[in-house]
Amino acid sequence: MADSLTTDPDLCHPASRIALRWHDHLTRERRRSAHTVRAYTATAHRLIAFLGSHLGQAVNGEALCTLQPADLRAFLGSRRAAGLGNASAARELSAVRSFLAFVAAEAGREAALPRIRGPKKARSVPRPISPDEAVALAGEVGEDAALPWIAARDEAVLLLLYGSGLRVAEALGLTGAALPLGEAISVTGKRAKTRIVPLLVPVREAIERYLALCPWAPGKDQPLFRGARGGPLRGEIVRRAVRKARRSLGLSERTTPHALRHSFATHLLGRGADLRTLQELLGHASLSSTQIYTAVDAAHLMDVYRHAHPRA
Repeated sequence: MADSLTTDPDLCHPASRIALRWHDHLTRERRRSAHTVRAYTATAHRLIAFLGSHLGQAVNGEALCTLQPADLRAFLGSRRAAGLGNASAARELSAVRSFLAFVAAEAGREAALPRIRGPKKARSVPRPISPDEAVALAGEVGEDAALPWIAARDEAVLLLLYGSGLRVAEALGLTGAALPLGEAISVTGKRAKTRIVPLLVPVREAIERYLALCPWAPGKDQPLFRGARGGPLRGEIVRRAVRKARRSLGLSERTTPHALRHSFATHLLGRGADLRTLQELLGHASLSSTQIYTAVDAAHLMDVYRHAHPRA
């Protein structure tokens, strides 16, 4: 790895085997995404490589279980010196803590992680777009498509993101097993968790228009949304189409496929939906992830106030 710290590989060897077991644990037991597994495993190897040099001794489970706050601060300092920003450093520290907790559990010890304060990072508030903009974006994406069935596909995908609050990967992960469509649809989200989300009539009709035009039959185990050559539709294709459409409409760069999910959540909250229901619909593991939308709604109210009140 280009940014990995190097040291004598013999020093790192015992702990590197632990990192491999950590990789398997994340993949098989925790069922984390491939991206998360790669990132967390890379962090573990970076930590091990650094400690081999920093401690000047073999890095094994015992060494990892007895790290001091100063050791972790030194590691983070080396990463910051390599150009890591606050948000990335916070993610790195979170991955280190998870890894060390795993090491302690393997050793049959109670996790006593070194106390170290993570870098401060501003929590960004999602930027929703209006319902009119969401519908216009879906229509414009269809206008730009090369073939009628692709136009219908792109419009159906965007309406599904906005109408049901799906992540892009969740929408593109749907298969023909979801057919025939009804008032709701089963979605597989992060960590392979499934949830039921509503399917509005206009969204269902858009998907059915696409299916009627699509040159490939929707087999039960085949992707519902197809690429131009019949393979699974890739997320980058959706994002590229949205970038082109938002330029045509003069919309902000914040108008992304994921912004449609934010809009779904914000608009439901603004219409009286409670946080617990919203949590279920979005597939959030914890309520704290959903609570950020209360800040979005408050920000919207303040924008309206500032633009409408004569004394604002």
